Order: sequence, then C-alpha cells, then structure tokens
Amino acid sequence: MGSSPRANNSSKLNLRKSQRAPFERRVARLSALLVTPGLLVSGILVWLQPWSLESKLLLIGAELLACLLIGTALLEHIIRPLQTLANVVGALGEEDYSFRARLAIPNDALGELSLEVNALADLLATHRTGAMEATALFQRVVEEVDIPIFAFDPNEKLRLVNSAGQKLLQRSSAQLFGCNALDLGLQPSISCANETLVQLHFQSDARWFVRRSSFRQQGVPHTLVVLSDVSRALREEERRAWQRLIRVMGHELNNSLAPIKSIAGSLNTRLSTMAMDSDQRQDFERGLGIIETRAASLNRFLQAYRQLAQMPPPVLRQCSMSALAKRVAALETRVDVGVVPGPELSLTADPDQIEQMLINLLRNAAEAVLEARVPAQNSDGSETRAIEDSMPQIVFTWKLTEKDVILTIDDTGPGLMNPSNTFVPFYTTKPQGSGIGLVLSRQIAEAHSGSLELSNRIGQRGCSVKVTLPRTTQ
Repeated sequence: MGSSPRANNSSKLNLRKSQRAPFERRVARLSALLVTPGLLVSGILVWLQPWSLESKLLLIGAELLACLLIGTALLEHIIRPLQTLANVVGALGEEDYSFRARLAIPNDALGELSLEVNALADLLATHRTGAMEATALFQRVVEEVDIPIFAFDPNEKLRLVNSAGQKLLQRSSAQLFGCNALDLGLQPSISCANETLVQLHFQSDARWFVRRSSFRQQGVPHTLVVLSDVSRALREEERRAWQRLIRVMGHELNNSLAPIKSIAGSLNTRLSTMAMDSDQRQDFERGLGIIETRAASLNRFLQAYRQLAQMPPPVLRQCSMSALAKRVAALETRVDVGVVPGPELSLTADPDQIEQMLINLLRNAAEAVLEARVPAQNSDGSETRAIEDSMPQIVFTWKLTEKDVILTIDDTGPGLMNPSNTFVPFYTTKPQGSGIGLVLSRQIAEAHSGSLELSNRIGQRGCSVKVTLPRTTQ
C-alpha cells in the first residue's frame, strides 16, 4: 500500500529539519548579525562597570540567552509559516485538500499569502467534488442507457463497458476488461467508417449502427464506440415495402382473378347446352375446372399474403399465460406437445394475436418433427435413412425475468438448415408453405414491443424458438 499524503508531508518536514535549507541559514545569519552590535556594546558597558566579575558574567550571559531566545522565536515566526505553506501546497499537488494554512489573516503579508493558498485549496476541492460527481453521473447514465457502449485504448483494449454491452457479449465487466476488440468480435465497429451499419458475427441477424468518437483519459486518447441495434427499424421499413407491394399485387391480381373465375364458371355452366362430342366436352370441362380451381387457389394464396399488410395494432388486455398455452397446445394434434408450466402470470397483450403467433410456431415445430420421420429420396430413387426419434415431441414452457416473460418452444426436428433466410418474406422450404408464418409471428411479437429468435438447439437435435414479451406492454 502507498503512503498517505499526511505521512509524505511529515517526512518532508523531517527532511527539512535534518537538512537546513539555505534560506533558513541566511535568516539565522542575518538575525545573528542584527544582535551582534548590541551585544558588543552592552558587553563593553557591563565590563566597564565596577561590579564583581560574577555579576558581569551573569549579566552578559543573560543578554546572550535573551538574544538567543528572541532569535529563535524570530526564526520560528518566519520559517514555520513558510514550511506550513509548503506542506499545504505539497498536499494540493497530491490531491489532498484537507490541509489549510494557519495565521490566514488580512492586512498581513504572510497572512494574505495563507489566505490565497487556502482559497486555492477550497477551489481545487470544489472542482474535485464536481469532477467526482460528474464522473459518477456519467457512469450512472452509461449504465442506464439501454444501448451497448464501449471504450478502447490506443491498443484496442477494452477499458469501459456498460451493462448493455455486458449483456450483448454475455460476459461480466471483469471478464471483458483488457480484452482485444478482435477477440470480442467488435473489430468491425472500430475499423468501419463512422455512422455506418455493421454486422457482428455473434448476432448474424442483427444490424448495428456505429457511432464513434474520441476522448482523452489522463492524457491517453481513447475511442468511444456506441452501438445501436437498428434491425427492428430496418425490418419495419422492409415490412412497409412488402406491404405496399402486396397491396398493389393484391389489387391487380384480384381485378384479374375475379373475372377469370367468373367467366370459367359461366362457360362450364353453358357447356351442358352446347352440342359437342363427349371427348370435347370432357376436355373443356377439365380445362375450365383447372382454370376455376387455380384461380380460387391463387386467390386464397394471395389472401394469406395480405395478412402481412392488414394486421391491425394489438388490442391489449389481461390474459392468463397458462390458459393460453394449454389452449394453443391442444390445437396441435399431429404430435405430442408437452406444456411445462412456468410461473403463473397475467400477461398484458392481445390474446388473439399472441394465440395466432403461437399457433404458427407450434405448427412449424410439428411439421419439422414430422419431417424428421419421413424418409428422404435420393436422386437414384433409394431412401435415405430418416432421423430416428422414438417419440417426436415439442416442449412449450415459459419463464420470467425482471421485466419480460420468455416463451420457449423446443422441437426435435432436423433444425434450421439456412438460418439467414428464416425471416425472409415468401421464402419457404415446405412444398405447401407460403413463407409468411414466421414473418407474421415476428411482426406480432414486435408489435407487442417484444422479439422472436430462432436457433438450433445446443447439444441436441432440433430447433429452439424464443419469444420475449414485456410483462406490461406500453
């Protein structure tokens, strides 16, 4: 442990006592020269008096002692205040503002100096208190900000991270301090241009807007990096673009499909009154039936897409999480859905939309489980052994955090083959899929100020869906 400022000041004072400074010797010499003429004159006068030798020596000794005491007092009154002032200034240099100079009185040369030194100590103490309060406020604000903030030194070593940054990297500040930006996966945020979008490897589906600036700490330049997750905003822009496209496509296709279906039905009805042989009649009936059926199918297909453009805002009310989970799980009859009850809670949400979201997710999970049981066909017609699973299942559960409820759906299917395309509208790997189920589900989650994430299960076969919803949606 280092020595305290008071101990340092005491050691300095002792050093000054043991090594007499030139200024102190000059003051002592001048004091001696000042009293020497008087001592000589008084000694001569005393010696010329008709007194006894003992009386003369005693009087001269008394004069010498008085001069010595007066000189010592004079030296003390000159040197001691200066030493005190030196100690106070030394303490200020060591950021110890508890020392003050004595004899700080006005209309006195030394007192005025003491007053100025004490005023300087008070000013520095006020500035230090303000700096400490500003630092504490800065740290508090940084901790409360819900966006990751990092500071790196010139060697790209992490020197500052807030709680949002720790949550992003899933490590504590003690584990992160001193780590290199490259090892943390944050190198793109330092090497990219300021105010630009980057993609970090540990969150492939997230896009981050980087703001970077410089500051100095103890004279050393540092780089401050602020990351803003703009994935949701960008998805919202993409969603609005898809909605506009769907509305235009829907309008144009409806204008064409309705008369096509109507005319095909009318022609099919008139066939019975027309004279033609049986083969021609069958060909016409089959062709018109295909036209009518495909027009109806395309119309249903289009109506499914229009859900993305016409989903209303959620109507919030209280709903029981356990009742909602049991009701949704009972709708899936193709595979066993195991509901592992979490804490009983009343969720503030739109139960109809949340139910639709869970139905979509459970349906996807069930289809994945069933897919794992169907043998695949090779190009030569031979069967590839299906993924064995004695009992395909889906596990649905939930848990609470301080502010959120986290719903989890785990399945034992083959898992995600192409995670990057999971939430691309109209993209699907299913022969009969529309490619909007997951997009619509995430839209519902984000409309409730939540999020939807898909990932392959760690150490097990299958996919895991995590839905995060605030317990109270604003």
